[in-house]
Amino acid sequence: MESRHKGLPVVVPCPGRIRTIADTRFGWIEAALLERCWVMYLASEAMAIYTFLCLAGNRQGVSWYRNGTIRGYLNLTSDQFRRGQSRLIQLGLVAFKPFYEGSPDGYHQVLALPMGFPEDHIAGGPDDRVEDE
Repeated sequence: MESRHKGLPVVVPCPGRIRTIADTRFGWIEAALLERCWVMYLASEAMAIYTFLCLAGNRQGVSWYRNGTIRGYLNLTSDQFRRGQSRLIQLGLVAFKPFYEGSPDGYHQVLALPMGFPEDHIAGGPDDRVEDE
C-alpha cells in the first residue's frame, strides 16, 4: 500500500532499511509530543534527557540510570541536567523517585502525555523554557 501525505505519495529514501518494532528492547517516543506542541516547551537539554529516558525505559517507562551516567551519554553539565530534569517534571512528562531518601539518583518514569495541549496544563508559554547556555 502506498503511503500518502496531503494527497502526494511519500517517497521512502531507503526502502531496504525501514524500521520495525523488534522484540529485543522497548522504547518509543510518542508522535503526539510533536503533534500537540510539547517539544516547543523543551530546551535542548530537556529534549535530550527525554529522548534518552524513552530509549532506556522498560515497558512501564522506568529507567534507573544514574544521573552521572545520563550526563555522560548526553555530554551535559550538572546544571544542564538539573534544568532539563526539572522542566520535564514540571511539565508532567517525567516522574522521579530517589533510590533512597536524599539520593540524587533514582528511578525516572516517562509518563503518558497529558491529554490536550501544554497550554491546557501549565502557566506560561514556550518562551518560558530555559535555553542552552
